Amino acid sequence: MRVAMLAPISWRVPPRHYGPWERVVSLLTEGLVERGVDVTLFATADSVTQAHLDAVCPRPLEEDPSLDPKVWESLHIANAFEKAGRFDLIHNHYDFLPLTYTRLVTTPVVTTVHGFSSDRIKPVYRRYAERVAYVSISEADRDPDLRYLATVYHGIDLAEFTPREQAGRGLVYLGRIHPDKGVAEAIAVAKAVDLPLVIAGIVHDREYFDREIAPHVDGDRVRYVGSLGAADRDELLGSALALLHLVEFAEPFGLSMIEAMACGTPVIARRRGSVPEVVDDGITGFVVDDVAGAIAAVGRVGALDRRVVRAHVAKRFSRDRMVDDYMRVYERILAGAHIA
Repeated sequence: MRVAMLAPISWRVPPRHYGPWERVVSLLTEGLVERGVDVTLFATADSVTQAHLDAVCPRPLEEDPSLDPKVWESLHIANAFEKAGRFDLIHNHYDFLPLTYTRLVTTPVVTTVHGFSSDRIKPVYRRYAERVAYVSISEADRDPDLRYLATVYHGIDLAEFTPREQAGRGLVYLGRIHPDKGVAEAIAVAKAVDLPLVIAGIVHDREYFDREIAPHVDGDRVRYVGSLGAADRDELLGSALALLHLVEFAEPFGLSMIEAMACGTPVIARRRGSVPEVVDDGITGFVVDDVAGAIAAVGRVGALDRRVVRAHVAKRFSRDRMVDDYMRVYERILAGAHIA
C-alpha cells in the first residue's frame, strides 16, 4: 500500500512543542511505516520521519514570518496532488483547501476532519462529499449534513508519558491560551479551592491573556510556563492532582486530556463536544457543567485510582489502536467503500 500523508505546515512534524494536528500525523505516519506501509510524508523540510519525506516548504509557517502562508500552502498542497498517481491513497490532514484539488485526480482521498474552525468552511466539505471519504475524530464533532466513513479517536505514544501512582497537589491547564479553552475558569477554580495552578501553552489570543490571565500570574499560586516539549509536558502532567479542561466551545477531541490521563492524572472537564466521549466520568475524571461543578470535583478527584486512569487510556487511546483503525479505513476505501 502506497500512502501520501498530507500534513499541515504550521509546525514541524513532529512538532517541537505545540502542534496537535502535526503530532497526530507524526504518530500515525511512524506507526504505518512500522507496519510495512509505504508512506510519503508531505510536510515541512525540517520534519523528522522514517517515511519518505517530500517537502517544498522549508520551515514551519508559525516559526518563520517571512514565509507567505498562501504561497507556501498552495505549493505544498499542489506538490502532493501533482504526484497523486504514485499513490494508492492520499490521506489529507490539511483541512478544507486540499478538497478543491480532489476532482483533478483519480486517487482515492480520505480527509481527517480535525474540527471545524468555522461554519464558513463547511460548504467546501459539502461540495466534495461524494469525492472524499471523511473521518471524524469524535462522534460529537460530526456535521449532520455530512456522511462519514468512520470515527477514529486520536492516539498517543504511551511511552512518552510516565504513569505516576502518587497524586500531586497542584492543578494544571495545558492548551492554547484562548477564551474558548477556559483558562480564566481554571484560575477561578484553583483560587476557590486554594491550590496552585500551572498554565502551559501558546498564547493564541494576546488581548485575552493580557486582560484575563496575566494579572493573576504571580509565579507562585498561578504560574505560566509557556509551551512545553515532550519531557517537560510529561513532568508537568504527571505531577498534577488534576488537569482542568473547562472549555467554552464544542471540543472536537482534546489531546491534552488523554495525555494527562496517560500519566494517571485525572481530568476535570466541562461537558462540551467530545468531553463525555473522552473522559469516563467517575473513572478517569469528572465531567462537569460549570465552574461550581469543577470546584466540587476537585475535592473528589483524589479518590480516583491513577492506575485505572492510565489503563483506560492504554486501552482506548493508544497510538497502536489509532493505527489499527486507520488501516481498516484504508482497506475499506481500497476495497471500494466510500461512506457508511
